[in-house]
Amino acid sequence: MKILSNEQLLSAYRDAEKHGEHDTQVILKREIQKRGIHAGRHRK
Repeated sequence: MKILSNEQLLSAYRDAEKHGEHDTQVILKREIQKRGIHAGRHRK
């Protein structure tokens, strides 16, 4: 995977979420969890 800063990673994830790119969401979410990043969003 291309090296991204934490901010870029979250931004890419949110963009994939908006556009319904499920495969991309899975990959990015795995990397976010691996890095221990919390997006600051509340679960519904």
